[in-house]
Amino acid sequence: MAEYYLYLKYLHYLFFISWMAVLFYQTRLYVYHVENMDKPDFVKVVEVMEYKMYHYIGWVALIGSFFTGILILIAMPDLIKTGHIHVKILVVILMAIYHLDLGRYMKQLKEKRCNKSGIFFRAYNEVPTIAMLIIIWVMIVNPF
Repeated sequence: MAEYYLYLKYLHYLFFISWMAVLFYQTRLYVYHVENMDKPDFVKVVEVMEYKMYHYIGWVALIGSFFTGILILIAMPDLIKTGHIHVKILVVILMAIYHLDLGRYMKQLKEKRCNKSGIFFRAYNEVPTIAMLIIIWVMIVNPF
């Protein structure tokens, strides 16, 4: 399976980039949503965008990232012995929790029971940026 490593890595990067795009944009949609609650027609459009982004792109990208990551570890089992992969796995698990949390906020927004502000979602939008920086750093620098 090692002969497929670079192809798996390529697919893993594509899924990861797609997943990060969803995590960045989903919260931006929530900013638009909460700041325009007085415009029901606009909110309806944003809700459709939120749903499609989260379910059709976000989940596919998350599952693809996990699946290809697992296949990479199967193809290159010695990777699990490196310290940096443990940091990456931890951060990816935290990102998956963040992803689930975005789903919770989407449901609250749809049911009009979310009390978070646009400022909150702007700040919350920085979480995946920090996670991405950590993952890229540990995978390129291999500090552990």
